[in-house]
Amino acid sequence: MLPRNSADYRALLWALLMPVVVIAQFVRPTLVPYLSPLSFYFAMAAGTMAHNHNHCPTFKSRKVNEFYATWISIFYGYPTFAWVPTHNLNHHKHVNREGDATITWRHSKRNTWYIAVSYFFISSYYQATPIKEYIAKAKRSNPKLHAHIVKQYAVWGTVLIAAFVANVVMHGPLLGFKVFALAFGLPCLFGTWSMMWFNYMQHVHCDPWSAHNHSRNITGRIFNFLVFNNGLHTIHHENPGSHWSKAYALHNEIKDQVDPRLNEPSFLWWVFRAYVITALFPSLETKQVGRAAYDPPADGVGAIPKAHMIEKGPMIDSVDAVDPGTNAQMA
Repeated sequence: MLPRNSADYRALLWALLMPVVVIAQFVRPTLVPYLSPLSFYFAMAAGTMAHNHNHCPTFKSRKVNEFYATWISIFYGYPTFAWVPTHNLNHHKHVNREGDATITWRHSKRNTWYIAVSYFFISSYYQATPIKEYIAKAKRSNPKLHAHIVKQYAVWGTVLIAAFVANVVMHGPLLGFKVFALAFGLPCLFGTWSMMWFNYMQHVHCDPWSAHNHSRNITGRIFNFLVFNNGLHTIHHENPGSHWSKAYALHNEIKDQVDPRLNEPSFLWWVFRAYVITALFPSLETKQVGRAAYDPPADGVGAIPKAHMIEKGPMIDSVDAVDPGTNAQMA
């Protein structure tokens, strides 16, 4: 029952506080204006915790890892198994190149506020392809994994519906809907939206053909405390199985080899500079660093056989669901 790494005690504390914050608002609607922002934050944090857990399982026990993943799914806003086909097996393989379901350049090569905001809806549509394929393959070849997926969907859906019904019964239709939306419903949507936006921010205009310039980093300590070091993205792609608590030490080993334009000290300043200022002055939009993802080298390094690709816009690579060790529940 104990986590593998002592740093995860903070993640477990967050996981225990999530329902406390939500239930407090359900019971006392007057707390919504004060606690709703915390619900939004915890939903985002649940996404980063799910990401870390799927790369480096939190516990030694497979069953406890399964329970933890299902618990996080409730507050993240979607079953966390979906990280495996879309992120572990697909995104980490292609890193914003063709074959990646989460590419940032599918419909535009610019980086603007409206592209960043709408990226969630476009990316969700294309990520559905590897998720469906993963579920189908698990059903055919990996019954235990398929049962875990079904369980996550069942728990997530049941809790979502039960929370809505409970609020309507306790507070009436109008107030009940408002409390549910601000305390739980919208934060869950924000949890999934924020993770996809992080992916966009961390790869747009980076060089996926480069050894170290494939990702953008937010290096600020406060931001990384809040997101469990998910701002240090270069080192994550280069050491995906390492524990999140080691990110700063690993980042410091290679930070001087990363283009300075891709090491951002402040998250808020990056957002303001990249999206607020450029809304008024488009000429100041971020520019491509190095080789673009859609401009492969002449030698074809990094290309994958078309037989492995699924036709849907810029093609998406097929994923598997039978390789043990690629996800937390198989630990």
